[in-house]
Amino acid sequence: MARPAHRLDFMRVWLLILALAVLPFKAVAQDRAVRLFAPEPLVASGLLDYILPRFKLKTQVKVEVVDDPAAAQVVLGADGTPLFEGAGAVWSMQVTDQTEWTAKLTDWLTGEVGRNTVTAYAPEGEALFTLPKQKEREVAAFVPDGDAAQGLEISRVKCGRCHAVEEGGAFRSIGSTPSFMVMRAFPDWVDRFMGFYALNPHPAFTQIEGVSPPFDEARPSPIVPVEMTLDEIDAVLAYVSTMQAADLGAPLDSR
Repeated sequence: MARPAHRLDFMRVWLLILALAVLPFKAVAQDRAVRLFAPEPLVASGLLDYILPRFKLKTQVKVEVVDDPAAAQVVLGADGTPLFEGAGAVWSMQVTDQTEWTAKLTDWLTGEVGRNTVTAYAPEGEALFTLPKQKEREVAAFVPDGDAAQGLEISRVKCGRCHAVEEGGAFRSIGSTPSFMVMRAFPDWVDRFMGFYALNPHPAFTQIEGVSPPFDEARPSPIVPVEMTLDEIDAVLAYVSTMQAADLGAPLDSR
């Protein structure tokens, strides 16, 4: 028995609506992809076959490995952000096309889950890849400009009323005020001495010529102010640089 024409028309319209509704989802699924280039040694290691399915399972983003770096959105090689090392090289990452999906891949590769996945790749029971070694930050040596002998005299006059400023005088400091030898042992001793006037309690009684604002007339310094110049601070720095830093791990000598 033939179906009524109006019913057939309704079914055709419904199928058309359903098809149009499905198309955007297909397009979105196709767009959730990243084109990745990796050199042959890295591909041959099998690492990508191990990590990329796990990335897709986690993010629902497919990674297509392409042969041409010019066609890739993410390039693994010698340049860019270091990711891992193994197979005879340190492998870095460059992003040539920033999208929502490439961002997911880069975040995963640089994040804890991705790094752990890379280092867990051990096809024969031994890990083939490790995280890149962190280069130690080079710290420029401090070269004093001032006169160390002058710095000793300035320290005695302007710092000695609170700090022990000479070796052997660690117990002449006021209360818990550290000696110069103790502060010389701090990793940031140069910054501490160079900008001491901004560290409490010094702003309340210290004036550096051309730097410190005048004391508030309503709140004058509670003690005789310490007045210094920047050249005098340089001299103190030069003096402190010649000191032997205190051994902060040694037991106290109470004699």
